[in-house]
Formats: sequence, C-alpha cells, structure tokens
Amino acid sequence: MNKEVLAKIIDLSIQEDVGDGDHSSLSCIPEGQKGKVQLIVKEAGIIAGVEISDYIIKRFDPFSKIEYFIKDGTFVKPGDIILTIEGKVHSLLKTERLLLNVMQRMSGIATETQKYVRKLEGTKTKVLDTRKTTPCVRLLEKEAVRIGGGVNHRMGLYDMIMLKDNHIDFAGGIKEAISAARSYLKELDKDLQIEIEVRNLKELSEVLEYGNVDRIMLDNFSIEDTQKATELINHRFTTESSGNITLDTIRGYAECGVNFVSVGALTHHVKSLDLSLKAV
Repeated sequence: MNKEVLAKIIDLSIQEDVGDGDHSSLSCIPEGQKGKVQLIVKEAGIIAGVEISDYIIKRFDPFSKIEYFIKDGTFVKPGDIILTIEGKVHSLLKTERLLLNVMQRMSGIATETQKYVRKLEGTKTKVLDTRKTTPCVRLLEKEAVRIGGGVNHRMGLYDMIMLKDNHIDFAGGIKEAISAARSYLKELDKDLQIEIEVRNLKELSEVLEYGNVDRIMLDNFSIEDTQKATELINHRFTTESSGNITLDTIRGYAECGVNFVSVGALTHHVKSLDLSLKAV
C-alpha cells in the first residue's frame, strides 16, 4: 500500500466533503463533546477497507480510540459490528461519510471479486483486475480486489508495456510494435514486461512467430478459439483471457488453461455493500 498516495486520497476527499466546516454539526453540538459510534453490517458480503479505515479516522482525530472486531477479507452478515470509534463528536460526524463511502465501495468490490474467485476453484487460473477504475481511487479499488482474492494487474501505464489494438494499428503492425517496444526498453534500460493483445488466431500466429513478449492477451476470443489458442501457445508464454467474460462463462475460459482472466466488471460494475455508522 502506497501510504503517500493514500494520504493524498484522504486529504482530497476531506477537502471535497468538509470545505470550510461541517456546519450541521457545528450548529447544534458543543465543541469538545465526546461520543462513540459503531460500524454495523447491513448486508452479507466480504468486508474490505478495515485497515484503511484507521488512516481515515486518525486523519480526522489522531486521538480517537478505535476497537476492531473483524479483519479485511472476512465474510460478514447483517448485524455484525466491524469496529467502534470513541472521540470528539464533531470528528466522528465528519469521518462518517468518507469512512462509509470507502468501506462500502471496497467491500462491494471484494464481494464481487470473491464470486469470480470461487468459480475458478480447482483450476490454476487467477482473476485479474483492470484499469477500469474510478479516477483517483484506483489504489483503494485494486486493494479491494486483492482482499477479495483476486490479483492486481498493472497499476497504471507506467509499470508494464501493454500493446493493445490501437498501439498495434498506430505502430504499423504486430512485429513493428513489439520491436519498437523492445528497443525502447533497451534504450532506457528499463525492466518492464511486455504484454500484447491479439484479436484472432491469425494475429496470434504472428506473435508466436516473432516472440519477444512475456504475455499474450486473447481479447474477445470465444471459448472454442481460446482452447485452440492455448494449444498453439503450449505454455511458451503467459496467457490472459479478456473481454466480456462473466460469472457464467469464466469457468469455461479457465478450463482452457489460461493463466489469467481479466474482468473489468470487478471495479466498474459493482454494487456497494450496505454498512452503517451509528451512535452508541
């Protein structure tokens, strides 16, 4: 977890929500009044964001007393108490919405990820996330995927070379794109993996002939063509299936023998888990 990035996310979120003050609380609750709240589960799922909650709470009030009862990655049910916080009431009320927004969103992602992970039990295939994340909170959403049992793909454009269809088309072809990428890495003395996307078996044949990549993404392949592709690749490269893969179809792709299946829906099409922060 990049603590510096996390701190920036929290500070920007506070600025967005609090502005020049929580006038609702300031108007009716005496400054310095102490109180206690508890975070209660209202919907079954996988809890995520417990560790991050400590940073959020302490940012509002470093003297808050927090007691944790449930860890990240735990299956929870309605009525379970995740944690309690004791401190200044003004701080507790300012903390409430950001804490819930983060933990509800992260828990929803972790819960959805766990569904996909369970579909792959008994296979060697892992579920990957994508860059289809909410702007500025990718760190949190990818952490939620990890808590749910998934595997993080690249964090951004900077930690892996992924030659997708547009890169290939603009570069003039598959061989041209791979060759240019290899030259680029050599020139800058960078150690990054290269993944290339193929759209059909013909493009796959070109990649297999030229080589010089680490991973091949089979984009929008049918299960039948994925089986043919994995047989042609024959474990020479790491493989990833991607493109409109659902809970109903992911098992079929995994049984073709791919190493990874990437699912954008883990972060861009999820329902937050219902949690509530209530005064004790």
